Amino acid sequence: MPNRLAHETSPYLLQHADNPVDWWPWSEEAFEEARRSDRPVLLSVGYSSCHWCHVMAHESFEDEATADFLNTHFVNVKVDREERPDVDAVYMEAVQAATGQGGWPMTVFLTPEAEPFYFGTYFPPAPRHGMPSFRQVLEGVRSAWTDRRDEVAEVAGKIVRDLAGREISYGGTEAPGEQELAQALLGLTREYDPQRGGFGGAPKFPASMVIEFLLRHHARTGAEGALQMAQDTCERMARGGIYDQLGGGFARYSVDRDWVVPHFEKMLYDNALLCRVYAHLWRATGSDLARRVALETADFMVRELRTEQGGFASALDADSDDGTGRHVEGAYYVWTPEQLREALGDDDAELAARYFGVTQEGTFEEGASVLQLPQRDEVFDAERVASVRARLLERRAARPAPGRDDKVVAAWNGLAIAALAETGAYFERPDLVEAAVGAADLLVRVHFDDQARLTRTSKDGKAGANAGVLEDYGDVAEGFLALASVTGEGVWLDFAGFLLDHVLARFVDEESGALFDTAADAERLIRRPQDPTDNAVPSGWSAAAGALLGYAAHTGSEPHRRAAERALGVVKALGPRVPRFIGWGLAVAEALLDGPREVAVVGPSLSDEATKTLHRTALLGTAPGAVVAVGAAESGEFPLLADRPLQQGAPAAYVCRNFTCDAPTTDPERLREALSS
Repeated sequence: MPNRLAHETSPYLLQHADNPVDWWPWSEEAFEEARRSDRPVLLSVGYSSCHWCHVMAHESFEDEATADFLNTHFVNVKVDREERPDVDAVYMEAVQAATGQGGWPMTVFLTPEAEPFYFGTYFPPAPRHGMPSFRQVLEGVRSAWTDRRDEVAEVAGKIVRDLAGREISYGGTEAPGEQELAQALLGLTREYDPQRGGFGGAPKFPASMVIEFLLRHHARTGAEGALQMAQDTCERMARGGIYDQLGGGFARYSVDRDWVVPHFEKMLYDNALLCRVYAHLWRATGSDLARRVALETADFMVRELRTEQGGFASALDADSDDGTGRHVEGAYYVWTPEQLREALGDDDAELAARYFGVTQEGTFEEGASVLQLPQRDEVFDAERVASVRARLLERRAARPAPGRDDKVVAAWNGLAIAALAETGAYFERPDLVEAAVGAADLLVRVHFDDQARLTRTSKDGKAGANAGVLEDYGDVAEGFLALASVTGEGVWLDFAGFLLDHVLARFVDEESGALFDTAADAERLIRRPQDPTDNAVPSGWSAAAGALLGYAAHTGSEPHRRAAERALGVVKALGPRVPRFIGWGLAVAEALLDGPREVAVVGPSLSDEATKTLHRTALLGTAPGAVVAVGAAESGEFPLLADRPLQQGAPAAYVCRNFTCDAPTTDPERLREALSS
């Protein structure tokens, strides 16, 4: 019989709706039940494409005996971290503070007042590798709750006090300058892996936001080392197993330092961020590889993640059926030499093995290989390779596909909108721009309320119950600003303004300029979450700072610019010390140091060819964070178009920064020069 999760919209919660565990969603009612029955709360946090979440669910939450024990002695609460990043952040901070590490599944035991007192991540069904079994943990917690309640209360109280006392070093309200950004670059150089690209060791994550900083730093200063790190990292990732060599798109991370074996889940946010980075790399260098990867990744998102309503689904699972009924990680993506022969015949299989690095020993499990593009001296016939790739993709499509998490997350859709709008504009793919507009329309129709407050998620066109957090407001505003620049439709600038007004009113600490992850009127947790560091996605803090700065450049709004500058104080503090973990903040700081530049393109109409040429030239400028407005002269579509006449009847471009404007130009080459220095 289904439990209380059967009526939820989260695919992750629905995966647990048939568990014998009597799950509750996160709600006041669950904690009321804990108080009424005098039981502790088991909080289990995960997400739908998390491999070890599935393992623990199968081993423990589907087990009748374990479920009986849980139902008798605990109130059991299941949370999708992607729906409730605020709940996840607060308790993950406690887990990391107590154990020195974190991850998912996250397992936390709480008092009925939601105060944590014991933590962990994955627990096995039997003792293993020094870990206690899940049943041992449950019995220990039950015993402590029953026999040592005072001790539990003391521990919980101390943890809550410690969390309340953990202050972020904001670095004041002064934005970073040349010195801090140079120190950040030096720090990245020290952590860079020159043999393999990327930063740090295994597991190795795609550093999309750091690469964006490197590209912007090179554009502003001409630093060749910054561009080299960005180029080499992008090439190594694109040639590695972390990139899907058949279908496009990136996996979550590489388990090794060489980008060979990925953790196979594919997340919308990684692919949106990386699609944009490769498009920007092409813009800076003209690299054919960057162009191909940007377009293939965009096509992957539209083909495999777009929902019927026009939004973008959150993720594809790492696991899938291997054809024998077993759910195995990577089964959809890996190949043995024998499977190549079955799909291609002997001759083409031999070519495919050389081209994609498939060996008899394999690079993954059970003799299978993850497809790569190894560096080889051999020259391959392009038509034959294209035929091989098409046939392998067709054969792969017949395999059982990984599950898809269909919920639409506002923030991640904002990232996808920005990536698809720009990629579509750069490579003259109007279908990609249309996909971006479709996702933006869905966000306005389904995720906005009548006061332009955001809902975090939706599924099947129905809004979820959870309020948007700072990253939703920042990333959606960023997407709308990119869409405004690409389409020339000022309504997207207006919508970005509505969202950013909420940021100023509900997320900013007026005294310090610091930003909170949740709104002032959001549900109260044991701590109001506040994390400025960029991890898998831009932090809400960095995302909001970037969108505030871009909006101010478009409109001249001093409150928005001042809020962006004050928010960047944390980048001044953290950039020189931990540059890998504040990449988007550093990229925004580069835009601030460059101005950012404001470009207005006026013409008789958006369909006029000379106007389109100037507009495209403006979009292809590499000046960090430049904003572009395009429209008919005196149209009123954008503030930047005001008082910008045609030049002797011809379309013209106006470039300004720091309250100073260049002479208007009708020459695309002069405009290109003005936006590349």
